[in-house]
Amino acid sequence: MSMSLWTDSKFYGPELLQIAEAVAREKGLEKEKILEAMEGAIQKAARSKYGHEHDIRVTIDRKSGEVSILKCLTVKEIVENEFTDISLEDAKKIDPDAIIDQILSTKLPPVNFGRVAAQVGRQIIIQKITEAELEKQYEEFKNRVGEIVSGIVKRVEYSYVVVDIGKTEAVIKKDQLIPKENYRTGDRIRAYIYEVSRETKGHQIFLSRTHPQFLAKLSMQEVPEIYDGVIEIKAVARDPGSRAKIAVYSADMNIDPIGACVGVRGNRVQSIIQELQGEKIDIILWSDDLPTFAVNALAPAEVTRVVMDEENRRFEVLAPDNQLSLAIGRRGQNVRLASILIGCSVTVVSETFAIEQRNKEYHQHSQTFMEALDCDEVIAHLLVTEGFETVEELSNCPGEELASINGFDEDVAQELISRARDYIQRKKDEFAKKIKSMKVDKKIIALDLLTNDMILALAEKNVLKLDELADLCADELLEILPGMDQNLANEVIMKSRAHWFE
Repeated sequence: MSMSLWTDSKFYGPELLQIAEAVAREKGLEKEKILEAMEGAIQKAARSKYGHEHDIRVTIDRKSGEVSILKCLTVKEIVENEFTDISLEDAKKIDPDAIIDQILSTKLPPVNFGRVAAQVGRQIIIQKITEAELEKQYEEFKNRVGEIVSGIVKRVEYSYVVVDIGKTEAVIKKDQLIPKENYRTGDRIRAYIYEVSRETKGHQIFLSRTHPQFLAKLSMQEVPEIYDGVIEIKAVARDPGSRAKIAVYSADMNIDPIGACVGVRGNRVQSIIQELQGEKIDIILWSDDLPTFAVNALAPAEVTRVVMDEENRRFEVLAPDNQLSLAIGRRGQNVRLASILIGCSVTVVSETFAIEQRNKEYHQHSQTFMEALDCDEVIAHLLVTEGFETVEELSNCPGEELASINGFDEDVAQELISRARDYIQRKKDEFAKKIKSMKVDKKIIALDLLTNDMILALAEKNVLKLDELADLCADELLEILPGMDQNLANEVIMKSRAHWFE
């Protein structure tokens, strides 16, 4: 856009539209955006010519290219600014039908803006076009989040890499690069668009090579069945540069999803491994049955039993002694990735440890029943074998149910239940005496989250008042009560502080 056009007042007309159309075509923008930029530039120059205090507006006729420079005045009851306002009385001299808040405009003649004003106008148009280009790029790439792009490394900084992806640049932060990856200027790189943010000076496109979905998108490119939707990727877990697990599923019983992803002689998965710098990939068969999925997710290790805690979404997995280290993985990698893949916490224990733990608990429960019920070892073992773990469970058990146990009759059942209830009452009485002598705040008991033993343990540490409990943090509470669950500790602290906000 030459300077002579801006210094010559004769440029108004079809030639202006031709210029706008040419620039729009060159920049890949809408013609309307260019015309709006021109209007802004002419308006800026006109205000410099006629005075910035005036309300000057510019329009370009979209058909003829004629430029209208208008000086506008707003009809007001009280004139506050003589340059932009006009009284109703004076307005009626111009337009007899004028009303309050009406805008009256006077057409100003086209003028030669001069080289300085023309330079300002040119810069405004360039700025507006640049802004329009950046906005177009933002809208384009905002809709491309989740895609893989290829580019050329343009610049390598200390904490990020700048990549030329064609029409614009993108950034890969160092923590989004696979460990031990080193790129130099001119290297070709593929990455996943995970975020496009709007910035004051345009936009910022963030790429990643460590994102789990980068693996998913690479698999889609290498495996036609995934691209066609015949095979679904249900979950991905990655330890970038080291190991990854990907769960796949197909509703078509005639298709082997794992075999399709691996490819003939592993050619498909090998292409992905090479792109990810040798990252080992375990392809897992997905199942909507969580225990089955947990067993699959721990591959290549073989496990013998899975116990699920549905309420807390936890799994305890039993593995043979010779499979334990494989199930856990180096530095816990295998079990960690399996946990991420299924979305539940997974703990792996050996069969030997499980048997020892089970025997220990069996002995402890038996000992508890022998002491609480004043019974012999045979009866205590029978109760534990039938699944009773606490005296409270026994006290609430219906007599006929207990009498149905082989070796018990109705009289024995009623006697055991009676002894259990007596034991519980004695414990309650002892607890009541202790907390009274130790002056424990009843509000701590009223929280209904702590067992009697927990309350006594707190009292021994001089945590006697509700505010003293509330002053603790969760970690301090766990030091006093090491067997407590982290979530329960947080709940106790928050509930004990509730009265502070009432």
